[in-house]
Amino acid sequence: MKQSNRKLRTLVGAAMLSAVAFVLAFLEFPVPLSPPFARMDLSDLPALIGAFAYGPLWGVLIELIKNALQLTSTVTGGVGELANFLMGAAFVLTAGAIYRFHKTKKTALLGCLAGSLAMGIAAALANYYILLPLFEQFMPLHQLIASFEAFIPFIHSKRDIVLYNALPFNVLKGLAISLITMLSYKSLRPILKGRETT
Repeated sequence: MKQSNRKLRTLVGAAMLSAVAFVLAFLEFPVPLSPPFARMDLSDLPALIGAFAYGPLWGVLIELIKNALQLTSTVTGGVGELANFLMGAAFVLTAGAIYRFHKTKKTALLGCLAGSLAMGIAAALANYYILLPLFEQFMPLHQLIASFEAFIPFIHSKRDIVLYNALPFNVLKGLAISLITMLSYKSLRPILKGRETT
């Protein structure tokens, strides 16, 4: 009975976090030092909380559900959602796996730092091979590069966009989400996990 209640609480909690992530995906804000079409959101926050509460694979599942729901209103034919899933999954899987190994504030912090770096690397790869080629369907490459160069003068190639824009800003995004998680997880944990203490 206790095991059944725990599974039900986990399913309900994951569903709730997936719904919150889906809503947060629509609350976009511009990326500093980037053209207007480069936007970010905090929809990975519920997935990270879920990875800490239920385990890294649950965090990945929340990312998957969020992006699957976004397919109902996609303007990228699913390409943007695929890239978003890969970046978010790298983030929560890394952070959640490290935290699961030994659940302390120190490992949570280490997990968040490693997860943010993993997100930056995944973002670099996703932008170079998925997102920038997608934007090239609507804007010639030289114009795309020029739109970033207007904000960061030493960007002169697609690789520069990845190294000096996509990678650092996604690391910073991961760190921002991590900070919010570190500040809020302790108070959210009893709601998500009931009377459990881990």
